[in-house]
Amino acid sequence: MRKNPTSILAVVLILAILGIIYATMMPQYISKNDEALADFSTERALNQVEIIAQKPHYVGSTNHELVANYLKLELNRIGLETSVQEGFTLNDKGILVKSKNILARIKGTNNSKALLLLSHYDSAPHSFSKGASDDASGVATILEGIRAFLYAKEPQKNDIIILFSDAEELGLNGAALFVNKHPWAKDVGLVLNFEARGTSGPSYMLMETNKGNQALVQEFTKAKASYPVSNSLMYSIYKMLPNDTDLTVFREQGNIQGFNFAFIDGHYNYHTQQDDVQHLSKMTLAHQGSYLMPLLRYFANADLNQTASTEDYVYFSAPFSFISYPFSWVMPMTLIAFGLLVVFLFIGKAKRMITLREIFKGFVPLLGSIIIAGLVTFLGWKIILEIYPQYSDLLNGFTYNGHAYIGAFVTLSIAICFAFYHHFSDAKITMNHFVAPLLLWIIINAFLANSLTGAGFLIIPVYFGILLFGIFVFTQHYSLGLNLIFSIPALAIIAPFIIMFPIGLGLKILFGSAVLTVLLFGLLLPIFNTFFKKGAWIMVFFAASICFFIYAGYNSGYEHGKAKSNSLLYVYNANTNSALWATYDVNLDDWTKSYLGEKNQKAPGLNSLPITSKYNSTFTHSAIAPVIDVPKPTIAFLKDSVIGNNRYLKIQITPNRKVNRYDIYANPKMTFYNFKANGVSTSGEKTNRLERDGVRVLCYYVVGNEPLVMDFYINKSSIFDMDLIESSFDLMTNPLLKVKPRSDWMMPTPFVLNDAVMVQQKIKRYTPPVAPPVQPAPVQDSAVIAKDSLIKPVIKPE
Repeated sequence: MRKNPTSILAVVLILAILGIIYATMMPQYISKNDEALADFSTERALNQVEIIAQKPHYVGSTNHELVANYLKLELNRIGLETSVQEGFTLNDKGILVKSKNILARIKGTNNSKALLLLSHYDSAPHSFSKGASDDASGVATILEGIRAFLYAKEPQKNDIIILFSDAEELGLNGAALFVNKHPWAKDVGLVLNFEARGTSGPSYMLMETNKGNQALVQEFTKAKASYPVSNSLMYSIYKMLPNDTDLTVFREQGNIQGFNFAFIDGHYNYHTQQDDVQHLSKMTLAHQGSYLMPLLRYFANADLNQTASTEDYVYFSAPFSFISYPFSWVMPMTLIAFGLLVVFLFIGKAKRMITLREIFKGFVPLLGSIIIAGLVTFLGWKIILEIYPQYSDLLNGFTYNGHAYIGAFVTLSIAICFAFYHHFSDAKITMNHFVAPLLLWIIINAFLANSLTGAGFLIIPVYFGILLFGIFVFTQHYSLGLNLIFSIPALAIIAPFIIMFPIGLGLKILFGSAVLTVLLFGLLLPIFNTFFKKGAWIMVFFAASICFFIYAGYNSGYEHGKAKSNSLLYVYNANTNSALWATYDVNLDDWTKSYLGEKNQKAPGLNSLPITSKYNSTFTHSAIAPVIDVPKPTIAFLKDSVIGNNRYLKIQITPNRKVNRYDIYANPKMTFYNFKANGVSTSGEKTNRLERDGVRVLCYYVVGNEPLVMDFYINKSSIFDMDLIESSFDLMTNPLLKVKPRSDWMMPTPFVLNDAVMVQQKIKRYTPPVAPPVQPAPVQDSAVIAKDSLIKPVIKPE
């Protein structure tokens, strides 16, 4: 039995191991401006971010055009000739926009496939995001990397194409324009895409493949990136989900594979006003550069015709290494692990060290810990949301104090583990009870081998646990040093997921972290269960959990830099000549209440025409607003004719003010055929029938106040019933409304149409008033006059 000082030493060493693991995940230094010109400099890349991300530069804004011009000048400055690709695209989500891609090409020494470096330069609309992380960081990484590559005169066989794509934030439209319309697209053999979904933390490598990943895994290993952070579990989950990066378009529409590099911590700043240079982590930017340079040098000379394969590989990163093996090994490895454990069990039983009774007893503290930790965390987070309703203000589901809550529930789960093992286990039977977590992990891996093969690397820590069990069976001896060494794979492979899952998926998944903490505790049982006075350790971890909860509660408010998001819109209904203030917020603050009132009314009527948003948010509250003179768009029916059983229409909607967006709706009973908007059809459409979800037809992001022109066929017997919402992003600057600025601890809610002046009206033909005919004397009977007045003027189809 271990003495207490040894227990303290074990905890200190485990914390040190975790610290080393984290430190080896990403660079811990910043390369300065005085770095050799042939090397990547984080400071030089950061200077580029500062210039690009001075102001919001969403599609259709003046700053968007300025950034595009700056990128052309920067590419010219480092010796490259640029070109611009411009055109409309309509994606399968109904997003229409005119994209403007910035391109350059560096010629190689042969005519094999080209390497494409990809990042988008538009920022997110609606929320005043400056786009420093998403995605000025990616653009700056490529600019600095290419500059260093050219300066070093690196050998280069393959052409290198640089694509700064447009309208990624709207619907990946710039990437679709390149893949489907640009002649260079057919030359691309591999894509390196630099992205962001937060403002800090390690950058994760994620592959996009249509078939197997074997070739890409092997080529990535050969490239020798300094700080690879990735695993095939993310790859397997990613392939099951609807993906949304530019690289997805290359894979789905161009059959072109590649790598994504993206960081996700600081997710609460994603798409917000706080996505600025001050919140972007320099270490994270350095990590992006540490990927680009070795991969650029390697793939500039690799055979890019050999990157396709049919077999999948399991892969995972560990400190100073990147390990991979075929998916086909996963089940055999699981069976071998089970066989080894059975052999050691027979030997242990023969030596009278292992008893079946104690093995079965070992499941009591293990399963009890899993169930209680999972339930406490699941219900605990529900209770916290009731105590702090403001947490629902952040739509992405991760609060500013989210890391503290991870710490709170993880330490609470460890305390629960100690409590169960204190009451149901003892040091002298540790190895008997160690069999339960080993068996459970083998069962989990057997299940994953069939359902989520990319998680096959989770068997590696189990092997180390089984070997540790075998050593004990043969030696009958505990060794803290040996136990710690054999625990390193579990800490290196499993521990990062405990933090990664709630950061990537939101705090609602905290219960998953709690369960994973217990499972990890099980693999470390030879260390923890030998602790002297486990009751004291229950109190230590319980006290740590309380401290985390207190810290989280103390930091549950808002302040500048950790702002409360809120929303406000002015909605003018041209059909009824009425206006409303509206919001998506659940929790109103003083700023929104000054427009919506203390006793605000619900807004169900406003949701009949749903506004496109990331999380399908709907209006929650509304209040009567003053009617102002908002210039309405001009609706012109350029063509309206009947051809056989079909009616052909061509409708033009022209703005009469500076606008940014049109949302078009139609009765679900209307079926559209051969639908085109501004001359383009839906990308990848398989039939001539427009596929749409409910009443929504399309969402058009306007550039340069260019009109929207729709032409289509409908059945001639269909009742024409269409609506539009015209939006301008000028609520805060509109002189007619005089909306007061937000406090510095507030910011516009991201992911929704926000800070907008909206005009809602029916799409219908304008019928000029017709003067009544002059009636000859004598005056007709009043009944005849009444009948004639019901006759409406008829407009014949052109």
